[in-house]
Amino acid sequence: MRFPLCLLLSLFLCTCGPAQMHAQFPYALDRLELLVELPEELAEISALAVRGDELYAVADEKGVIYRLDLADGEIRERIEFWKAGDYEGIAVAGDDLWVTKSNGRLYRVKHAGTAEQKVKEYNTWLKGENDVEGLTYDAANDRLLLACKDDPKGNGLDRDNRYIFAFDLEKKKLKNKAAYSLPREDDFSPSALDIHPHTGQLFLTSSVGKQLLVARPDGSIETVKKLDRDRLPQPEGLVFTPDGTLYLSTEARDGAPARIYRLPLTP
Repeated sequence: MRFPLCLLLSLFLCTCGPAQMHAQFPYALDRLELLVELPEELAEISALAVRGDELYAVADEKGVIYRLDLADGEIRERIEFWKAGDYEGIAVAGDDLWVTKSNGRLYRVKHAGTAEQKVKEYNTWLKGENDVEGLTYDAANDRLLLACKDDPKGNGLDRDNRYIFAFDLEKKKLKNKAAYSLPREDDFSPSALDIHPHTGQLFLTSSVGKQLLVARPDGSIETVKKLDRDRLPQPEGLVFTPDGTLYLSTEARDGAPARIYRLPLTP
């Protein structure tokens, strides 16, 4: 029996929707490429961001932004922007750098590293017990996304979930309603997040359980992968370059230095 081409195409589209088209995980996690072993001052590297040919990083307890060479991870510049604090996330939004503390406070750094550098602090309703650990720029919605590692306190939120909140860059205000809600499976606790530049999927690491979670743009979970505990004992940073290359960082642990790994898209 022969089927018209249009009918076959319709059947294919019905059975291969967006969820299934994204179902094939596009990275070989067992083929991590070591970019750099980091010096002691970045032993507690807690976040990554990227712009052009540079990575940006922050470390716990240091009010310093590190500019790193994307090709080899060498430190190009150290930019002091604020006093010491528990800094857990960094993002690039246009010409600005944004940094977050674990208590949800945000720092907008304009003209970073120049004589015209200006820094402004923004308070949000999040608190230290929410333990913000991830920050990224959502260009499609012109907002920052903040991922909380710990249970929400108040706000009528379910403590069985993990939440990602949105900071409106036009109004400079954190919305009360969560942008994403993720089931707390296997004690998943976000430590970093970024948006895949090709698919819009959310990628999140969890230091607890050494996991990598992928969620669809609507927030539904697509897959959860295990990370190599030996190479990523404390995964705290995650970022994509525009071509889809994935960069992951880990803090120093058990005598091994902090490191950054690179993982190209699987052909």
